[in-house]
Amino acid sequence: MFLLFEEAGKYMAGRVLSEADASAQVELDSGKRVKVKSSNMLIKFEKPAPAAFMQAAQTCAAGIELEMAWEFAPDEEFGFADLARDYFSDNATLEQQSGMLFKLFEAPHYFRRAGKGRFKRAPAEIIAQALAAIEKKRLMAEQIVVWAQELAAGTCPPAIQDQLYKLLFKPDKNAPEYKAVVEASRATHTAPLELLQKAGAIRSPYLFHWKRFLLENFPKGTGFPAISAPPIADDLPLSLAQAFSIDDSQTTEIDDALSVQGLGTGTVTLGIHIAAPGLAIQPGSPVDLLGRARLSTVYMPGYKVTMLPDDVVQAYTLQAGRDCPAVSLYVTLDEATLEIKARETKLERVPIIHNLRHDQLDAVVTEPWLQDPAFNHASEPEALTGLRVQLAFLHRLAKDLKARRELVRGKPETFNRPDYNFRLLRSDPLLAGTEPSGDEIVEISTRMRGAPLDLIVAEAMILANSSWGNWMAEMGVPGIYRSQASLAPGVKVRMGTRALPHAGIGVASYAWSSSPLRRYTDLVNQWQIIACARHGKTAALVAPFKPKDAELFSIISSFDAAYSAYNGYQGAMERFWTLRYLQQNNTQELVASLFKENLVRADDIPLVLPVMGAQGLPRAAKVRVKLGEIDLITLDVNGTVLERLDAPVQETAEDEQDDDEEVSGPIAIAVDVSDTPEASGDNPTQ
Repeated sequence: MFLLFEEAGKYMAGRVLSEADASAQVELDSGKRVKVKSSNMLIKFEKPAPAAFMQAAQTCAAGIELEMAWEFAPDEEFGFADLARDYFSDNATLEQQSGMLFKLFEAPHYFRRAGKGRFKRAPAEIIAQALAAIEKKRLMAEQIVVWAQELAAGTCPPAIQDQLYKLLFKPDKNAPEYKAVVEASRATHTAPLELLQKAGAIRSPYLFHWKRFLLENFPKGTGFPAISAPPIADDLPLSLAQAFSIDDSQTTEIDDALSVQGLGTGTVTLGIHIAAPGLAIQPGSPVDLLGRARLSTVYMPGYKVTMLPDDVVQAYTLQAGRDCPAVSLYVTLDEATLEIKARETKLERVPIIHNLRHDQLDAVVTEPWLQDPAFNHASEPEALTGLRVQLAFLHRLAKDLKARRELVRGKPETFNRPDYNFRLLRSDPLLAGTEPSGDEIVEISTRMRGAPLDLIVAEAMILANSSWGNWMAEMGVPGIYRSQASLAPGVKVRMGTRALPHAGIGVASYAWSSSPLRRYTDLVNQWQIIACARHGKTAALVAPFKPKDAELFSIISSFDAAYSAYNGYQGAMERFWTLRYLQQNNTQELVASLFKENLVRADDIPLVLPVMGAQGLPRAAKVRVKLGEIDLITLDVNGTVLERLDAPVQETAEDEQDDDEEVSGPIAIAVDVSDTPEASGDNPTQ
């Protein structure tokens, strides 16, 4: 005797070896023996053999018309054998009954399964929907094949073009467009990115990088909702200081300004004035939520994505010609020795008399100009009138502060490579500051680190950030600090809520507080500093964030991730525009210096690239390099050493450490500091 039975959703047939009340032992054609429960037994038959019986049933099932079977089926639940007798005849054979079972089982859109060979026919409207879905699926499968063939032939279908960036960076793997790309990739044995490039889908390398960044960091776009800047309600006193800021010409978020009072009296008061959005924006307010969502302004050549809406920024920026609310640190110094006698923090309105732009003044404000009152340029900008003596004092103070930090640091800071500034030339001046297209002409200029105006601002901000960091710790008010345990290789800068030393800068503690319009950590610290200024020793009780506040740790974690992503994108875009610069100038060769195994750094542009032919050359060897093909999608370029140009230069331990830091991740390039805070990281001289 043979038995047709159901096992794990499949129908099988075999020879019955033994049978009990509740089960039977059945041997399959393969020789495997299985135990079949009585509830799974469907048809017993004597002949033909199981394989032939199953074949006959399948042939019978193929001839059954589902629509007719559905018409014959009763409204109530029924068994397959009953419907077979209604469909075929009262004497339906076992093969026909089995064929009906198979047909019903494979058509769940017509007949719902009720268990043990029983079914119930589906309502007509459900069948119509199911058939429409099946037809849609069939048509989509055909469409996927067509799209895949077009891609393989080197043409990108419009539907895939429309979904390009989503397919590349945040794909829906169930989408037909994605399946078409995968199918074409398999058929052509080509990686999806290369496949889409060959099909002409990626029309703009710049947009490739920009759309990827947006999808990963700003999936809802970079626009802001309509929102107004809350007013500052405090009745702030007017400062006697006359302050001026020093920034790049493209800077719109002017966070900091300086003032000097008392020159010639023996006691000088340095004022470090920081824009005070924290006096108006409150934690949890709508503007705060916008800032916390972005955490920092994103910088890139020719463009930026601000942390706060421009209208909000302009309400608090330190604009010349206004009395601007500020959190001011006043440092009293001995004019001769530059020893600090006292520090005081005030909440006030500060007259801003100038917004100096260092890119317009670097050629004038040089060390000879600052140190020699008789030294004059042929023409000096009107903005410097009356500021020369103050700038000279600030430069002397900055050098002294730097020297004191270096004593703590244990070794001097050496910056023997320039910073690079990128300028994108637009065909229409009205497009300045708007999102680039990627086709702009790029100019790259150099600016040596540690230029006098740079040094003045950097040291003043370090003084403010370290002073306020120490002060918050003394008051028992938590803040967000950056610390570094030592200068040993591999010891990284970390963020936390404890006032720990920063060995890289050489200060007892360092709390970013000087850029509250551009970095969310600085806004958080400003709220804490304002609490200290208002409440003194009881500030810890009323400050927005209390000791061991879990919210602070959450902010630190989010900021670290966002800041790393933003800096990574800035570096990638600087590399993109550097490669565009090479293409635009048809640069075939360049002069570079070997600084790591098979890696060279270009002498005149911010570019690091791998080279062949550098084996055996000593570190710092100057070489002429022939450039290979440039890929603006992967941002890759390599080169071949043509010749050595000079004798090896003896390296220093400081140089070696700098290089190790620079290539600790992917090949990096110098960071553009135009329109950035006083330091893009913790480098005090940027």
